[in-house]
Amino acid sequence: MRSHHRALWLGATAALAIAAPSVASASPFIDGLSSTHLIASAVPATGLGKGDENPYGVAVVPSTVGTLVRGDVLVSNFNNAQNQQGTGSSIVEVSPTGHVRVFSVVPKPTATPAVGLTTALVVLRSGYVIVGSLPAPGGNLSAARAGALTILDASGHVVETLAGGDINGPWDMTAVDHGSRATLFVTNVLNGTVAGKGKDVNRGTVIRIGLRIRNGHIPDVTSNHVIANGFAEHTDASALVIGPTGVGLGPHGVLYVADSVGNRIAAIPHALTRSSILGGGGMSVSVGGSLNDPLGLAIAPNGDVISANGGDGRIVETTTAGVQSATRTLVPDGGGDLFGIALTMSQHGLFFVNDAGSGSDANSLELLR
Repeated sequence: MRSHHRALWLGATAALAIAAPSVASASPFIDGLSSTHLIASAVPATGLGKGDENPYGVAVVPSTVGTLVRGDVLVSNFNNAQNQQGTGSSIVEVSPTGHVRVFSVVPKPTATPAVGLTTALVVLRSGYVIVGSLPAPGGNLSAARAGALTILDASGHVVETLAGGDINGPWDMTAVDHGSRATLFVTNVLNGTVAGKGKDVNRGTVIRIGLRIRNGHIPDVTSNHVIANGFAEHTDASALVIGPTGVGLGPHGVLYVADSVGNRIAAIPHALTRSSILGGGGMSVSVGGSLNDPLGLAIAPNGDVISANGGDGRIVETTTAGVQSATRTLVPDGGGDLFGIALTMSQHGLFFVNDAGSGSDANSLELLR
């Protein structure tokens, strides 16, 4: 469980510096959602991965393929049953009615005696699931390792592992899915972080990975580019690592990033086509105000950015012009309880994981609708 840490309070004035046109936002999306509903615990009850906790990633299944069912939700776990951070290995599939099954337990590579599945989790229409890991053997942050992006088929079997190069502590991810090809945007938080010994290191990155997807073939990597760097990151005893987390592609090809250390929403224009690296942690869209350690991020149907506060259990809706237009408490006094978020298939609700509660209500998937 991630405990509350002090967030930087920089005021609510927007620091928008994006030249791209913005979408005229309608009324705040979250103002139209009225209540939260517990769906199920994301803790595996039996088998390999039994007891894994601290749900991080959330991804909605877009199509029925293999054992995956359209509209179900995949949740990745960061901790093992002993609550050691960076050692969780399970992905559960949860139906909207609350049925839970283990979709996959990602094998531990021989050279890495831990997995530590992160918030980086996407499901493609082809049925391939891609999940990030940041292993910390024994929950020891000084031993944190670069991790990987693991590709699984629609039955939960590992078919490929992407590691090395620009992949260094993949922390969150979003995808643009065109069926036969896909583009991944991945935040990375381990570029010099461990060596920083708790001090801010301005080396966090966002990378763009192109995939080609053909029937009967493992997805091929067709391109890899760092499109932004300079995000602040550091190790933290209660959170393992703090750095750029949630990521979502908004209108006009602008990629939005939840900058946890900077307590802001950042933007990377022309993310799909950018050939140069945007430094300085991207362009600030909104800083401080109701933001309190933004972690999970999603793009609302009206084009607004929805972010989940790790510091107080609230979500914040921010327009592309940087106005924080609405907030909603999901977990009262919920410092350390919110992580990944995702829109429902109908885009009329928002799934989120809640690390609070006890017993069957702990480490749960919930729905704001």
